[in-house]
Amino acid sequence: MTASIAYVGGHLQYEMNFCKGQSYKRAAWVRGVTFNGCLQRELSWSCGVSKFLQIHRCNLFRSPANENSKSFRTFTTLAYLIDGSTKYFDFAVIGSGVAGLRYALEVAKYGSVAVITKAEPHESNTNYAQGGVSAVLCPSDSVESHMRDTIVAGAYLCDEETVKIVCTEGPDRIRELIAMGASFDHGEDGNLHLAREGAHSHHRIVHAADMTGREIERALLEAVIDDPNISVFKHHFAIDLLTSQDGLGTVCHGVDALNTETQEVIRFISKVTLLASGGAGHIYPSTTNPLVATGDGTAMAHRAQAVISNMEFVQFHPTALADEGLPIKLKKTRENAFLITEAVRGDGGILYNLSMERFMPLYDERAELAPRDVVARSIDDQLKKRNEKYVLLDISHKPREKILSHFPNIANECLQHGLDITRQPIPVIPAAHYMCGGVRAGLQGETNVHGLYVAGEVACTGLHGANRLASNSLLEALVFARRAVQPSIDHMKSSSLDLSASNLWTRPVVPKSLGSDVMHKILSTTKEVRKEVQSVMWKYVGIVRSTTRLQEAEQTIGELEAKWETYLFEHGWQQTMVALEACELRNLFCCAKLVLSSALARHESRGLHYTIDFPYLEESKRLPTVIFPSSHSTSTWSSRQLHQHSTCQSAF
Repeated sequence: MTASIAYVGGHLQYEMNFCKGQSYKRAAWVRGVTFNGCLQRELSWSCGVSKFLQIHRCNLFRSPANENSKSFRTFTTLAYLIDGSTKYFDFAVIGSGVAGLRYALEVAKYGSVAVITKAEPHESNTNYAQGGVSAVLCPSDSVESHMRDTIVAGAYLCDEETVKIVCTEGPDRIRELIAMGASFDHGEDGNLHLAREGAHSHHRIVHAADMTGREIERALLEAVIDDPNISVFKHHFAIDLLTSQDGLGTVCHGVDALNTETQEVIRFISKVTLLASGGAGHIYPSTTNPLVATGDGTAMAHRAQAVISNMEFVQFHPTALADEGLPIKLKKTRENAFLITEAVRGDGGILYNLSMERFMPLYDERAELAPRDVVARSIDDQLKKRNEKYVLLDISHKPREKILSHFPNIANECLQHGLDITRQPIPVIPAAHYMCGGVRAGLQGETNVHGLYVAGEVACTGLHGANRLASNSLLEALVFARRAVQPSIDHMKSSSLDLSASNLWTRPVVPKSLGSDVMHKILSTTKEVRKEVQSVMWKYVGIVRSTTRLQEAEQTIGELEAKWETYLFEHGWQQTMVALEACELRNLFCCAKLVLSSALARHESRGLHYTIDFPYLEESKRLPTVIFPSSHSTSTWSSRQLHQHSTCQSAF
């Protein structure tokens, strides 16, 4: 069952249509948002979100009988009370990228913190960010200029209040990183070396050569490891958020996670939960994202009744390394595409087709410095017109020393495969890179699920609009991780953990009872279905779209999901069973459907969403796409929480 949302005379009207196995609501633009029967005007993203995200707290977390002035460095919650498979914390942080770690370091001053991360702590999108962090740190630059660049790149869909906050608070967040030990490049004058990237009007990119994310991750991880109030749980895959209903509202109480090394399910009960789990690049076969980026946070939040927004805006980075064009071929396919940072074009890199014809000036007056969506579409057009597999990015006309000092990582990677970037052009091709949409957040990272905050790529704050400006992602993560701290502390202080809460939800189970032969078949089938999903998304939901192809993709994805789930349950799988590969595909299906639903709802071309059926901007459509919570009564496995929803009982 799908539901189309239409804005009619100040009310949200749901048109119910029955079709096979689907039960999420079709996205639409809305000028008003209804929560708890109250309509909020949607003229301001942040104002509207901050207002309608106020819901009542469930009594699962009892307010203390009396407040006193004791320091919250002395915890009422033990750093983690253990009954073997249940752990209790004041704060649960899902994800170990820049957003999760920065937030953890702040809230750890007030309570116990669990950082739950899917692989090794450093394995995050942050670690793969090459270019840098944008911030106004030069006297000739201004907040107004940074705001203007962000809004223009975002195709005027950005929320202006959010943009102003991020651009204004950004410089202080950079200074905090430096104070914590992050080392960035400096110029000969001793000041920070500020690079320029596509669609920026000024040099404002703080960087550590072409490995900025790695340096930031290093500094934050060292601080986290040294903090006695933070416990890091590596190789813990977050399965589902633990939620309850309080009237019309949803409340979050923590998360279930699978220890992928011991195959044990661990339940984390917390007063506050931060989702900082990154993006969903692996809904496509070619992505710059690490293997962990399977949309787990967005899917979990959707199943937990969180509002999702702007999922049609998938950013394809214009320049990932095209391995096919390297002189020495790779022995095996990469797990994720190797990124060629935007800064190469910002430093004067020029794009050519294979006939060495410069083509970007034909598409945009800003040429190679045009926003990413423009450059990616231009490359896509060249490849299709000329029936070629990649284009060339040439920086070799710049001094050798400058190239090697600014881009040592890229130079080394290419040289390993027989290509000297100081002498030869780099073969490049677009690859899925960043989700501009995600869990809809207010100005302090709050969501419509009480006790649940979001920061980083999993969040949709309104900053990026229809297309992210280069190097604004790490900036947004830093700013919103910091902004989520105070409301999280306030919530934590007004709550206490009920130690009997752990048994309110059915526990997920590892499918040991199925036997190794059956599990081998299930995992083998799951792997093949995953490839099919990625292929469909790349073919039909890529850089250039059409209504017919989106509809075909929606039908195919639905059929693949139904077929896969039937296969699972015919082989003894049960609703509460969990395995890493199956749960990842469950999340990929969920995110793919959210992208498709959103893309089909937007009847215009704006930013990253370009459709040949509606090739122009429409001012009347300059509104965020929103997917609301819906009933899960007839939903697929990917759209349902594994446990049954609990409700607040009078016993509390």
